[in-house]
Amino acid sequence: MKNQNQRLGLHMLHRFVFLAALALGVNAQAQTVIESVTASVQGGTEVVRIDLSKALAAVPTGFSIQSPARIALDFPGVTSAVGRSNIDINQGNLKSASVVQAGERTRVVLNLKYPTAYTAEIQGKSLLVVLETVSPSTPAATVASTFAESRSRDSAPLKDLDFRRTTDGAGRVVVTLPNNQVGVDIRQQGQTLVVDFMKSTLPEGMRRRLDVTDFGTPIKSVTTTQTGDRVRMVIEPAGQWEHSAYQSDEQFVIEVKEIKIDPKKLTQGVGYTGQKLSLNFQNIEVRSLLQVIADFTNFNIVTSDSVSGSVTLRLQDVPWDQALDIILQAKGLGLRKSGNVLWVAPKDEIAAKEKLDLESVVAVQGLEPLRTQSFQINYAKAEEIAAYFRADGGGEKGAARILSTRGSVIAEKRTNQLFVTDIPSKLEQIQVLIAKLDIAVRQVLIEARIVEATDTFGKSLGVKLGGYDARAKSGGDGGYQINGDNRVAFGASYANVTKTSDGLVEGRIVSSGPGGEFLTMPAVVNYPALSSPAQFAVSIFNASANRFLNLEISALEADGKGKVVSSPRVVTADQVQAIIEQGEELPYQVASASGATSIAFRKANLKLEVTPQITPEGSIILKLDVTKDTVGRLTTAGFAIDTKHIKTEVLVENGGTVVIGGIYAETTKEDETRVPLLGELPVVGNLFKTKARSTSKTELLVFITPKLISDRGATR
Repeated sequence: MKNQNQRLGLHMLHRFVFLAALALGVNAQAQTVIESVTASVQGGTEVVRIDLSKALAAVPTGFSIQSPARIALDFPGVTSAVGRSNIDINQGNLKSASVVQAGERTRVVLNLKYPTAYTAEIQGKSLLVVLETVSPSTPAATVASTFAESRSRDSAPLKDLDFRRTTDGAGRVVVTLPNNQVGVDIRQQGQTLVVDFMKSTLPEGMRRRLDVTDFGTPIKSVTTTQTGDRVRMVIEPAGQWEHSAYQSDEQFVIEVKEIKIDPKKLTQGVGYTGQKLSLNFQNIEVRSLLQVIADFTNFNIVTSDSVSGSVTLRLQDVPWDQALDIILQAKGLGLRKSGNVLWVAPKDEIAAKEKLDLESVVAVQGLEPLRTQSFQINYAKAEEIAAYFRADGGGEKGAARILSTRGSVIAEKRTNQLFVTDIPSKLEQIQVLIAKLDIAVRQVLIEARIVEATDTFGKSLGVKLGGYDARAKSGGDGGYQINGDNRVAFGASYANVTKTSDGLVEGRIVSSGPGGEFLTMPAVVNYPALSSPAQFAVSIFNASANRFLNLEISALEADGKGKVVSSPRVVTADQVQAIIEQGEELPYQVASASGATSIAFRKANLKLEVTPQITPEGSIILKLDVTKDTVGRLTTAGFAIDTKHIKTEVLVENGGTVVIGGIYAETTKEDETRVPLLGELPVVGNLFKTKARSTSKTELLVFITPKLISDRGATR
């Protein structure tokens, strides 16, 4: 019985193996197989022939790479029977072909010498790949790039044409196609870009030349015309530029940006820096397209189950990271990178997962045990540092809380320490923050020089003319008598005179003497010089007639110069206000509503108020308020205050000097007082007028010199 069961088991096993082998044979017969890859030149054109066991249902999708020059074709559901992965050809522009099978997909890679465009068509059981001829001296940028052949036999009008300027200064031409089946051919001719839209028409409203020079992009103009059964667009850029083109469904975009050369950078350009590739797909699934990007970049891409849909995409010479960004934006997807793994999912799904992760972190923090750690504060005050960690953010509205919801902080004034209780991760953050806050504040020496210079000049000329009748005076013969000491006596009065040979008396008559009536001479013309002038007088009298005539000329010329230099200086910390002042306070009475009076004081002083701010490069921003007040003239209400005030904010280099303000005033004054008519007579008129001329110049300059203090000697 036991042997019979064993024979039955062996029979069943043999039957299972036979059925499995039969199934594998049937599957092998049903699978399409690549049998050979050959190359030939037909009429000067290189043709790559890929022979298969069965005819393909559609032309396989592919993409091209500029550097190194390659063309890759993907055959889904096809296996390889070539027997080797690398096939050496070395014919024309084709160096070799690589056939690599990965799962149920086989990729054929054509390794080229120079980048070129290609077309693929199915001919029986073979796929013919026709390479366009490229001269080795022809730049790759001048090769015409056909995005796709038009699959529509009927012409359709373009929907819209728009021009935009990107944030990085590039020019972007956006064309809305009638459908995603329109063939587009883009090529560079000299310094222009020519774009042909196959089987398309141009509405009358779009047949124009757009002058876009004012947008500040490399593109200067865009001209669109109808040429046969196609629409031709000519883009004229200027300077050094590069272009990229891509299509997302019905929207075709051409972007031209300036080539910026930075000698300090090893890789030129900004933004996208990935290796350039070209893609041409019609209604390809997003998941398959992401797999193509992954194969090209050697990144591992993890795609969420919710990623679905298809896209029509045509990219020409676009960095792979920009191509990936375009794909994600077109389908509303997001990307997260971890090492060499890329996770692609809808943006809402990524946001929900990140929110869940954050909530998990918060939940863990609520269960994590607390620790207490002390921090010694060296330069700052413990109370001020603690204010930043509390919920109120140091009293500032809207400040963020640094401690966790379970954390607390205590500031100890006597030892200037902080005692913080919180979870370990928060304590590490606080330790880093304290190391940045508790540092010695740099100090600044600010020196001001206030220079006041005055220059005054005055000139005055005057005259005084008078006479005296001595006949009515008593003494002697009723007139005068000359004594031996040359004095003229009138009774008890006398005057100093000098008697000449002709009987005239010259000199200045001085009313002086002990007692009696003094001799005075009433002035007929009295216009003396101002202030305290120098005087010269001539007196003439007639001895027989007892009459005197007096002429007095006064003149003044004064010249004065003065300079006052005030130099306050103060030392303060960075961003800390400092005030220094010197002067006096003047009392004055203040009356209250009840009628009582009290004494108040007003300052008349020199004051420097400054707040420095040290910039990262070592310069100093000064917020200054300089006042120079002095006691002025006396009024009925008290002394006036002469005020000189400057308030400003300046940026000064360390150790530099800047003039923050200056006042220059010049006053010129001319006065003339005269007797009407007589004072206008030439020459003689000077006896009947007085002249005065004065000039006053004042100048105020304020100099500021800040210095960073690196040692104690800087303050000396």
